Amino acid sequence: MLGDVGGKWLDRLHQDVAKDLRTKGWSQAEIADILGSTQSTISRHIQKSTIELSSSGDEAMVDAWSSELSQALNSIGPKGEVVRQRLVVEFQFKGNHTIRFDKTLTGLDLDRGQEQRALLRRLEWAIGRLDPRRIKHVMPAVGMNIASCNKGSRDTSQVAAFPGKISIVNNKLRHHETPGFGVSSHLANLLLQAHIMNEAKTSIININPINGANKVDEKKIRQMCDQLGYSFALSNK
Repeated sequence: MLGDVGGKWLDRLHQDVAKDLRTKGWSQAEIADILGSTQSTISRHIQKSTIELSSSGDEAMVDAWSSELSQALNSIGPKGEVVRQRLVVEFQFKGNHTIRFDKTLTGLDLDRGQEQRALLRRLEWAIGRLDPRRIKHVMPAVGMNIASCNKGSRDTSQVAAFPGKISIVNNKLRHHETPGFGVSSHLANLLLQAHIMNEAKTSIININPINGANKVDEKKIRQMCDQLGYSFALSNK
């Protein structure tokens, strides 16, 4: 992405994958769909010689990666559909300077629905309201998450949540990815069950309500909900 290699490594990766998939019987249209390209670009990739990089070590790495990727794509098949792409990128500079990014591409069109966009923003806002020092003792071992939906939702694809889990690191709440729709299963299903019975119930959060005596401290949970402006409800395990 930066430096001498720039974007050439990605072009070489796509070119290698395109050539390999073509030899495995994929059509140019199928290759273009899976690589997010056009048939004319795929045709040029196949016909032209492999793009050279300034480093033979980088070429070997990209070629090995492309081989693994093409084999995996071939096992999935041309009908495979990419729903999410997570990118972990680290840049190291001279002088011991390092910058790192962990980003996710979901393909979500935020301008297509104002309600969906507003819901995602409310999730980010809700996380910002939580004080890690006050909730760390109720943090589940599996990590915490928040799920939310708009009125009328009936499917987990309509429920927004944080991919993975929310954890506490250095007394700060951390989530590696931005919230998205259809990324939660357990919480989303619980929320939908409550929402179908009462459409006013549009959000859910999982916590560990066990106190030191291994009993649920319902009073403290009610107080916490009141302070946060959340509703409190009981249900069977």
